[in-house]
Amino acid sequence: MNESAEIVAGVFILIGTVVSLISSIGLVRLPDVYTRSHAASKSSTVGVLFILIGTLLYFLISEGYFSIRLILGIIFVFLTAPVAAHVICRGAYRANVPLAKTSAEDELKDYFTAHNIKKENE
Repeated sequence: MNESAEIVAGVFILIGTVVSLISSIGLVRLPDVYTRSHAASKSSTVGVLFILIGTLLYFLISEGYFSIRLILGIIFVFLTAPVAAHVICRGAYRANVPLAKTSAEDELKDYFTAHNIKKENE
């Protein structure tokens, strides 16, 4: 039973580590703050989520220990990381940080003009 718990937990932790590694590569290679923020939020939600779930499963199956702190950590990361990324991107957009030249379209531009939302320096 302990070996199977270690394997399952190890797979979850390995998946989380790989997702975090790919996201960190994205932070270096992506062209602008908006796409980098996307990579960072994926790392913190998906990568950390898998690592915490793997840890929770390991202690639950092999040790018989249920940690409410790990559950609270999972909930906290799952709720706060996407909101933080959204707020950072929205602030960058309002501060006139330019989009990458490879960006297909600016969807917020129509929203800002339709609702008379001003950017900085306008």
